Order: sequence, then structure tokens, then C-alpha cells
Amino acid sequence: MEDFLSNISLKVNEHVYLKDPESSKLGKKIIQGSIYLIEEFGFEAFTFKKLANHINSTEASIYRYFENKTKILLYLTVWYWSWMESRLLFSTANIKNKEEQLEIAIKILTSRVEEDGNFTHINEVKLHHIIYEESSKAYLNRHVDDENKHGVFSSYKNIVSRVSDIMLAINPEFVYPNMLTSTIIEGAHLQRFFAKHLPRLTNQTKDKDDVEHFYTLLALNTLKTAK
Repeated sequence: MEDFLSNISLKVNEHVYLKDPESSKLGKKIIQGSIYLIEEFGFEAFTFKKLANHINSTEASIYRYFENKTKILLYLTVWYWSWMESRLLFSTANIKNKEEQLEIAIKILTSRVEEDGNFTHINEVKLHHIIYEESSKAYLNRHVDDENKHGVFSSYKNIVSRVSDIMLAINPEFVYPNMLTSTIIEGAHLQRFFAKHLPRLTNQTKDKDDVEHFYTLLALNTLKTAK
């Protein structure tokens, strides 16, 4: 899978940007710098002025790529889901056992992320922190319907559909596969946020990844008992 991913370029819906940041060295610096600043200081403190200073460029140059900082956050979110969809597809492609497929899918979607080195301008570990702490701000707003109409969230939807299909292969009578899948994804993000900021709201030990383990148990037990 990693060899395959190293030879592809993940595409982000063109509705998100004004100029594709993957098309130039400056564009990649904008993405790299945005990940660093948002992860380090938070989305609220992130500005184009700070980004311009960080990458030794100008605010005007950044505005040629993105309309505003929310569009950058949306770009990062959409890129992340495209990356996750690719990982999910190629990690489960040759697995015949459906329960094993589901366990692999949940591991990919809920476990801690490691930097894979296939995209040199993107630190996937820092991006993962942004996803579980900040990404909801990219779509919990009044523009979400327009962005959805333009297919911005297609990769996220594809992930939910793929995992839901695996669930239905395990239990064809289960009537809530999309709901369970999206609950696992968003719930895992929330639990990681709790573990970092509000630890008494979750259960996390140092020796294992309890988030991954919890949602694997939740999914498998739900599918076994649901009618």
C-alpha cells in the first residue's frame, strides 16, 4: 500500500481552493505552514499574516490560493479524508474475511496516525491532531450545503459507504450501518480530544490504544446482537 501511495497525488475538490496548492512550490509551503501553525497555536489564532511571515511570503500570495482561512482548514480536512480513503481501500482489498476487514478499517479510522513520508510537505501526525481538534469547524457552518452540493465531502462519504458495506456483509439485517460508521469516526476524534484536554471524560491507558479497542468492540458486538 505504501509503495502505491508514494506514486499517487491525492486530489482535493477544486471548489475548496482558488489555485491548486499542489501545483507550485509556494502552494505546498502554504499547506505545510498551515499545518504547523494550526496544530501549534489553534485555528482561532491562525491568520494569513502569521502564515505569510512563517513561509517568508505575502498575504496577497496566499489569497491567490485560498479565499480565507476556513477554506485552508477545509482543504486540510478534505485531503485527510482522501488519504484515509486510499489507506482504507488498499489495506482491505485482499482481505476476504469480513470481520477482519472491519477490524482493519476501524484500526485505520480510529488509531493514532504515524507520519508515512509519502507526502513530504504534509506532516500526517500534526494533521491528525488538527482533524480531531479543529476539523469540525470546516463543515459545521452555514456553507456546508453549498460545499456538499459541489462534492467536497465525497471522500468522507465514500469511507462511510465502504465501511457500511462491510458491516452489512457481516449482518445484512443491520439497519444503521452509516450511523454506526460515522459515530465511530467522529466519536474516536472526540475521545482523543477528551484524552488530551478532558481526561476524566474518557478511559485511556498508557499501554494500549483504548480508543481503537473500544470502537472495535462496539462495532463487532453491535453487529452480533442487532436485528
